[in-house]
Amino acid sequence: MPPTLASLVHHSTLKLTVLAGGDRLDVPVRWAHVSELPDPVPYMDGGELLLTTAMQLDAEDPDAMRRYVRRLVDAGVVGLGFAVGVNYEQAPAALVQAASEAGLPLLGVPPRTPFIAISKAVSAAIAADQYRAVTAGFEAQRELTRAAIGAEGPTELLARLAAHLDGWAALYDVSGALIGSAPDWAARRAARLTSDVERLRGRPAPASAVVGATEADGEEATDRVELQTLGIGRRTRGVLAVGTAAPLGTAERYAVHSAVALLTLTTERSRALRDAEQRLGAAVLRMLLAGEPDHARAVAGQLYGGLLDAPFRMLIAEALPAGPHTTPTTPRAHEPQASPGPHPTALPTAPETDGTEPRPLPRGATPAGPVPPAPEPAHAAPRTPPSGSAPTAPCSPTAAGSGEPLGSLADAVEAACVRTGEAVLIVPDGARLIVLASDGGAAVRACAEYATTTEAHRGGTARPRPREATDIDDGVVIGLSAPAGPIAASAAYRQAEQALSVARRRGRVLVEHEQVAAGSVLPLLADDAVRAFADGLLRALYDHDATGRGDLVASLRAWLSRHGQWDAAAAELGVHRHTLRYRMRRVEEILGRSLDDPDVRMELWLALKATGA
Repeated sequence: MPPTLASLVHHSTLKLTVLAGGDRLDVPVRWAHVSELPDPVPYMDGGELLLTTAMQLDAEDPDAMRRYVRRLVDAGVVGLGFAVGVNYEQAPAALVQAASEAGLPLLGVPPRTPFIAISKAVSAAIAADQYRAVTAGFEAQRELTRAAIGAEGPTELLARLAAHLDGWAALYDVSGALIGSAPDWAARRAARLTSDVERLRGRPAPASAVVGATEADGEEATDRVELQTLGIGRRTRGVLAVGTAAPLGTAERYAVHSAVALLTLTTERSRALRDAEQRLGAAVLRMLLAGEPDHARAVAGQLYGGLLDAPFRMLIAEALPAGPHTTPTTPRAHEPQASPGPHPTALPTAPETDGTEPRPLPRGATPAGPVPPAPEPAHAAPRTPPSGSAPTAPCSPTAAGSGEPLGSLADAVEAACVRTGEAVLIVPDGARLIVLASDGGAAVRACAEYATTTEAHRGGTARPRPREATDIDDGVVIGLSAPAGPIAASAAYRQAEQALSVARRRGRVLVEHEQVAAGSVLPLLADDAVRAFADGLLRALYDHDATGRGDLVASLRAWLSRHGQWDAAAAELGVHRHTLRYRMRRVEEILGRSLDDPDVRMELWLALKATGA
């Protein structure tokens, strides 16, 4: 700890005596300064022991001494050293009285103790304190390093850090969820900080914040909490929180910085290892989609081979293009970019193994063999993370940060799987993410929660796609297949594609394949092409009605809605059934189509619905 007035008084070579303020000697001394000015305040910084001989002071004037001492106290001077036997044989009573009244410690400096000796003692004590702090910081670093590489990993690191700080420590993953704390009682305190952690995650990394005492659950928190982001670059991989009763000292600051560095190393795997896992994951997915489940299982090995041992779901997430009033996101220069690969509009087909009609292959596949290597890498959450390991969330090449849609979704899925130890395979594919996740597992639940939250922010459960727009909203749409096994991976991919298409049409964030047949088919037809077809089909009837020669459009709608029942339709229109028959003949003549053809009736009904006629 830094030197105090008490330590200086007890210094064997200084021989200082206490003349006033003996009950306040435990205050730290930041420096010792000599001044004979009647008003040295402009040159004070606070925390000093001021040394004087009172050469230019009227030390025997009580009022002058009260003003002098008051100025020193207001400036933050912690003590006054008076040279006895220089200008005054004894400390003037007025000075002693003023110091006593103001609570300012007054120390008597004997003639044989030069002021420089006191300055040296203070300087040496400060240097020794700083050396002890650095030494303690290095020792804490060694101790935390041993904990980080041990079997318990970050769990033990948090425990050692909390003990070193005489406080508590907590770790939050990339999604802001609490994943560990020490001691055990700190979990409840750390859980109250999720909103503060979320705000910090929204700032460019590296970032830190100090959270003062707050009141929650009827209890007042009296600790001081400091939050530090983890990760390299500008992408936050986690957050470390430490709580202490007082601001961090030098040694404690060294310990916190060491913990941040070690936790960052555990959350940021080496680029070579991450790239290898990404290539492996992409290869596994390509083999599955090419109909080679045995080879895929062999390549997957222990990393995420367990994902193929139980029913899984295929998920396709797509980033919607920026709307007319938005600016497309431009990836930053330091982020990995997906190489421009071939993405054919018309997918090749391959015969079904059961002899049914040909089906589309996944993007990039060929009829002759596996899908060609994709330029984009894959994500993989550890299959069985070591006990106490920190979350690992590789940077998504498709998103620059957690604030971007696909990056946010990938972060949420990976964090959920890391917390449960569940394997997940995420392969970026241009503006898409292809995800292979356990049926009913954490990844599927994370996608559902992401969709619920996104739709709640939109202000409703669905936002139908406007006919005049090219996209439903800036963000992500997700298609989820039915449960499948490795042998049916291609079918699961096709189901996810179909669900994704329905999600786009219906304005939903997430649609499962089981929901594809639910609801009405009409929202799926609400685009410009269908509307143009409907307008062209009915234009002649509209032109006819515009001349005032009969309401053919309304008559056609009534007749179709009544399933061709003349009396019911005529009654709805308020005309005679023979009038209605005449109008329907005119419709056939104008359109050149027979209303006896069910396909014609279907097209006309859909055209009426699409145009709102």
